[in-house]
Amino acid sequence: MDHAERKMRFLYAVRSRGVTDARVLAAIEAIDRGAFVRGAFAERAYEDTPLPIACGQTISQPSVVGLMTQALALTGRDKVLEIGTGSGYQAAVLAKLSRRVYTVERHRRLVLEARAVMAALDLPNITVVHGDGSFGLPEQAPFDSILVTAAAEDPPGPLLAQLRVGGIMVVPVGQSDAVQSLIRVRRHEGGYDYEELRSVRFVPLVEGVGPD
Repeated sequence: MDHAERKMRFLYAVRSRGVTDARVLAAIEAIDRGAFVRGAFAERAYEDTPLPIACGQTISQPSVVGLMTQALALTGRDKVLEIGTGSGYQAAVLAKLSRRVYTVERHRRLVLEARAVMAALDLPNITVVHGDGSFGLPEQAPFDSILVTAAAEDPPGPLLAQLRVGGIMVVPVGQSDAVQSLIRVRRHEGGYDYEELRSVRFVPLVEGVGPD
């Protein structure tokens, strides 16, 4: 199978799993997932499956990336916060649909690798920050949208506080790595509305900064 056919099948798989927003599909098509998958798993970059990356983390399943992005209802003018940069793939997709993306990663190695990929792909509207994502990025708050790519027991309070009124946060919530739900949170003047979207499986949201 040649590269073009693999990418065509890749996009078909993403669409068939519920990613229907034309702008989100165009962003996924524009960002080559192959740039974010290295080593033994590089040949599987165009499969709709999560894959291992460095530091015991994963690059998310592309259809889940699409569904989470779609749930944010981005307008192109948004300031977005992502918690859990990982490979940088999700942030790159967000960058195609947003004015500015701030993404926080606790592992220094992943920060450096993600910055290098963003530079190679000419995505200057992404800022990759090395830090503890569980506390968000208060110096840049409020955010129009917040996306969390690691599971918490409850939507983290510091992140909720950094969401502007009218904004949306998408976060996996669950007390184990086997049972998690993807939640969409909308902030309004009087508080927050919560909507359960689907079952997912993510690595846990960990406080602190990694050793590497």
